[in-house]
Amino acid sequence: MRRTKPTTAAADETGRADLTLDLDRYVPALITFIANKLSRTATVLYQKRFGVNVTEWRILSLLALEPDISAARICHVIGFDKGPVSRTLALLQTRGLVRIRPDRQDARTHSISLTPKGRATHDQVIVVALERERRLLSCLRKDEREVLINLLRRVHGNLGAVTTPGEPRVRD
Repeated sequence: MRRTKPTTAAADETGRADLTLDLDRYVPALITFIANKLSRTATVLYQKRFGVNVTEWRILSLLALEPDISAARICHVIGFDKGPVSRTLALLQTRGLVRIRPDRQDARTHSISLTPKGRATHDQVIVVALERERRLLSCLRKDEREVLINLLRRVHGNLGAVTTPGEPRVRD
């Protein structure tokens, strides 16, 4: 990875802070770089072998875990906006991978589930997805993998610290 100057807060003669990122240590960048590269390579592989991209795979995998859920639930869990989820669900429905029907408890929402074809696609992709995960984490010992998973869960649980309305506080 290209190294940058370590983050500093020294002010120049104009009073502006001369801040730069160290991309080898800036956690949001590291997470983004990893996610982007994983997503791009997964889309190429899954599209070629199974006819689904990574967004479609994420939705199929969630529907395998939580059948008969709403699009709002998909958006909440995966962190996608409503528009892309709606478009992806429409494509998956057209291809016969998901079934969308009015929810039994609330006719204003829809219940989404895998079709048998969708479940079969899921069952093929998951084998490859789990192997990719195994290979990615093969540089870590088992105990290190557990620490990584726990740390990522904690960071995920703390997203509200940066996603809630309001300006972030600047430390003095």
